[in-house]
Amino acid sequence: MKIDALVPIAIVIGLGAGLGAPAQEQKIQPNQRGQAESMLSDVHAALKKNYYDPAFHGVDVDARYKVYEERIKKADTLGDAYRVVAAYLSGLDDSHTFFEPPRRSYIADYGYRMQIIGDACYITEVRPGSDAAQKLHPGDQVLLLNGYSVIRKDIWQLDYYLHHIAPKPATDFTVRSPSGEVRKVQVLTRYTQHKQIKDLTFDNGDSDFWNLVLDYERERRELNPRFVEQDDVMFWRLPAFNIEDSAVDRLIHLARRHKTLVLDLRGNPGGYVDTLARMVGSFFDHDVKIATRVRRKGEKQQIAKSRGKDAFTGDLIVLIDSGSASAAEVFARIIQLEHRGTVIGDRSSGSVMESQFYPFKSGIDIIALYGASITDADVIMADGKSLEKVGVTPDIPLLPTAAQLAAGHDPVLSRAAELGGLKLNPESAGKFFPFEWPPL
Repeated sequence: MKIDALVPIAIVIGLGAGLGAPAQEQKIQPNQRGQAESMLSDVHAALKKNYYDPAFHGVDVDARYKVYEERIKKADTLGDAYRVVAAYLSGLDDSHTFFEPPRRSYIADYGYRMQIIGDACYITEVRPGSDAAQKLHPGDQVLLLNGYSVIRKDIWQLDYYLHHIAPKPATDFTVRSPSGEVRKVQVLTRYTQHKQIKDLTFDNGDSDFWNLVLDYERERRELNPRFVEQDDVMFWRLPAFNIEDSAVDRLIHLARRHKTLVLDLRGNPGGYVDTLARMVGSFFDHDVKIATRVRRKGEKQQIAKSRGKDAFTGDLIVLIDSGSASAAEVFARIIQLEHRGTVIGDRSSGSVMESQFYPFKSGIDIIALYGASITDADVIMADGKSLEKVGVTPDIPLLPTAAQLAAGHDPVLSRAAELGGLKLNPESAGKFFPFEWPPL
């Protein structure tokens, strides 16, 4: 299956050995600086060869490369050098073009999840037993994070830097509780040390390769679809477009037993091109244009083949929010353009380009795998418009309040059930798909 880099933040990429915890970062060594310079060179070459716009939106990438090459020479730590490489690509302001550094030998767990709801940022989850759980609560509005406002257009870059490029040992918050109380708190990050990846062969009868496989399978399980059947309504939560055609067909078969399907794409970051096509084709009795891919070498239409008699023909309600990105946004917009169903929730992410991931590696004793996601096509919808930095506006805008977040209620799923003829209060709806923290 070809991976669709309609995914704004890759799920599993850049596996390899990397940095220790931030508190252990030491002065960069000459060989490490050389490694970072090679990374910048590899990323630059991949960008020049593959970026969909040969004019790079007016950015002189050669001149920019020279500037950032000099900055690597002045970096104090390896982490600083990685941040330089990331900053080089971020100048294009493209949601699908980014650097993926070597995987660190630790997991940095902040213990909280944030989300843009409307135009404000809220704490939506806190991990039990974490430092965050003692200081933050779902429903807290984030007024400042490390002294800066958190706004919609910057949230994906903030997430990228905090989790992929520059994990922080502590986060300073100014928050407002649902009751209106404003407070300042510092939340400490929890670090879990893992083994560095040194051996990807089977020469000794054992291999770090299996550690990577287990990590990958663990993360896939966290993205498994879930569903609830209740009377004439089926609720299907699809966390990512990452499932096989057979899984799509099986769930569509279940949905065909019901009058209404509520497809929950909230927080869905996108996924595979093939899954998107299979999903679209499963809701129409005719072939449907997904989009036009605009590349360096011309344009190409993407068409979803109808599943014919096996398609779901009942009422369709699609849920989206600010975390719905890429393939999730494309799907929701197709449903609107084809007048096939109703879209409810918050405006989506506006991260809709198509890209490929280019992997690289360096090292002998310790292998560092890294890479870059490079946008190779713009995605133009059937109405001639791009969703990049625009997103999908729901047919029925509906946002949870701070109090509802605090109580764990889900008014959006409740409203969808009501449209399907099912009485389901927000409290009960909030129990359908409880959030599951990944293991540390």
